[in-house]
Amino acid sequence: MLLYLIIKKMNVCNNIISEDLDYIFNSTASMWNEIRGKQLFLTGATGFFGTWLLESFIEANKKLDLNAKVVVLTRNLDAFQKQSPHICSNRAIRFHIGDVRNYEFPKGTFSHIIHGATTSATETFNNQDPLIKYDTIAEGTRHTLEFAVYCNCEKFLLTSSASAYGKQPLEISHISEDFSGAPYTIDKNFDHSVLGEAKRTSEILTTIYSDKYGIETKIARCYSFVGPYLPLNIHYAMGNFIRDAVNGGPIKVLGDGTARRSYLYTSDLTTWLWTILFRGQSCDLYNVGSEEGITIYELAKLVAQTSNKEIDVIVKQSNKAMISSDIYVPSTKKARTNLGVKQNIDLKLAIERTMLHIKANKSLYNLNI
Repeated sequence: MLLYLIIKKMNVCNNIISEDLDYIFNSTASMWNEIRGKQLFLTGATGFFGTWLLESFIEANKKLDLNAKVVVLTRNLDAFQKQSPHICSNRAIRFHIGDVRNYEFPKGTFSHIIHGATTSATETFNNQDPLIKYDTIAEGTRHTLEFAVYCNCEKFLLTSSASAYGKQPLEISHISEDFSGAPYTIDKNFDHSVLGEAKRTSEILTTIYSDKYGIETKIARCYSFVGPYLPLNIHYAMGNFIRDAVNGGPIKVLGDGTARRSYLYTSDLTTWLWTILFRGQSCDLYNVGSEEGITIYELAKLVAQTSNKEIDVIVKQSNKAMISSDIYVPSTKKARTNLGVKQNIDLKLAIERTMLHIKANKSLYNLNI
């Protein structure tokens, strides 16, 4: 009986990726024909977003017999081969080694480009030089736009960041794309100000190239996410809380817990990104995220509850007023209305599915569970 339960649990866990890929495919199946026999180029494709984009591309390519190809720009192929050998061995995927700021242009025509390259999450966690961070994002976008012109790109998707809005005013519960705020340029919290300003530069460059060269460009301003492959040991609160929970706790909240965030599951994220690339309006931007706002303390409690264990939540800093001055929650009305996308997985289920995948693949996450 015990062996049966273990096998059943492993099957459930290992089916999570397959179920998510089925959902992504079923939600986007009518769109893929436009890349039949064509070649795509992806930057930043070996991170959290990119892994899901490649997984879902492989699924659609196989099911629809598209005979499409993807060339992936990367600086560190060895690390990605260890994480995702099945992606690296797929015949439709080819890797191009180089730095996003100055890589040599691969030969051939690329009909679609997804530009997601930025400094890695690990580099940000390790307090990367802000000048390198800015240059990598802004100059990397300029260089990739030059490549888009060179290779006769038809559609170009820039994955930007909601940090481009700057600080969300307290009186706005859900920020929309027409908000005209911007990062505070003398803020020495460079993780936010440099990222936001560099992404704004990337966005205006994308619009300039679209106007000048006739490339159909789209911009996705991305918020916070949860799902399999989420990094657990850097500066993501969600990843840290899930790591603490699967290790038996306690869950540690480093701030006062009042900041408000929202989290979209990766199957929804990936569906939205492909939809924006294929169906989004040219020279337009769309918020990508969940409208389910939750405080960081409430999130920690929800993760603890979802773990089905008795786990304590420890808040490191006190805030007697318990009033949040930090909100990061989008309005997604534009994407939902104009593109027909929706949030399919609620937050509790998203955490459950992520935990199951982690427990079934502990070596992938470098955890001893």
